[in-house]
Amino acid sequence: MEGIKKDNHYVPQAYLRQWVINGKILTYRLLVPHEKCEHWKPHSPKGIAKHQHLYTYFSGSKDSDEIERWLDREFEQPASVSIAKVVNETQLSINDWNNLFRFAVAQSVRTPTSMQSFLKRQNETLEDLLSESMEGSVAKVEAALASGIKLEPASAVDPYSKLPLKLHRVKHEDGSGGIEARVLNGRKFWIWQLEHILKNTIHRMPTHRWTILHAPTGVTWPTTDNPFTRVGVGASGELSLEGGWGVQGTRLFLPLSPKHLLYACVGQRPPPRGSTVSLYDAAFFRTMIINGANRYIFATDTQDIAEFRPRTVSRELFDAEAKLWADWHASQSEEEAQYPNL
Repeated sequence: MEGIKKDNHYVPQAYLRQWVINGKILTYRLLVPHEKCEHWKPHSPKGIAKHQHLYTYFSGSKDSDEIERWLDREFEQPASVSIAKVVNETQLSINDWNNLFRFAVAQSVRTPTSMQSFLKRQNETLEDLLSESMEGSVAKVEAALASGIKLEPASAVDPYSKLPLKLHRVKHEDGSGGIEARVLNGRKFWIWQLEHILKNTIHRMPTHRWTILHAPTGVTWPTTDNPFTRVGVGASGELSLEGGWGVQGTRLFLPLSPKHLLYACVGQRPPPRGSTVSLYDAAFFRTMIINGANRYIFATDTQDIAEFRPRTVSRELFDAEAKLWADWHASQSEEEAQYPNL
């Protein structure tokens, strides 16, 4: 029986191979323990953009790596074929464009950057959301009972089976009873959200009109550990890397190779496939790609990147982050054991 896949690459190896030079990818690390660390270090695609058990979760009886295998099967493998066509400048079918779109959506939700943003957002809003949801559900049940309507139980949907949710009966000091809901805000909740988006929400998302833009002569596209970029424009003209998929004017882009950039702009017709962007636009795309990086930038041309995006030098932060990921699976599994699959 094949063993569990421990090394979970949140940026697929097949994708990163477009940046390989002599079997290695030049990598710039944005958090280092000391000044003597090389700015650019060559790595194999197998050894970067990964964490052990990032997508593994404790199902209640054993560890499961089904998400890692599902992402590979449903998103990485189809996209790798279509990316090869892009790089080779061959004709793309409707299915190829769909593969690239699905790959872009997956990369927007499967990275540690996305996870950290999701967990932070839940820390800020989850308590109020649960309270409102429970109050609404109780009111619905009470109204149904009062009118003699029999409520049908909700059908089980696969992504929801992993929701780390607990419901408890509670008694208040005045003798009244109630129901308390608790959700584990961690890996398993993030995986539930990731799977929900990629199995359900993705079919309702606007697909937009995509194209492939070429870098001008002398310019190459870098990529990062958070490679999909959504640049939105605020009311005052300020730029944001949190642009909405359906918000007018949001620019969506993903480097597919040092030369090719998957691109769409919400509400606008894209340039023809193969259009070479101006030096001004190329500088904009490079700037946004580099700014969107979390811990790593990968490039074939390293010029000016280190100067533009200075790294953080801190032994304390470096060691703390290394410990977080070293303890990640054990700490998450311990909590997940208290929230078995529904």
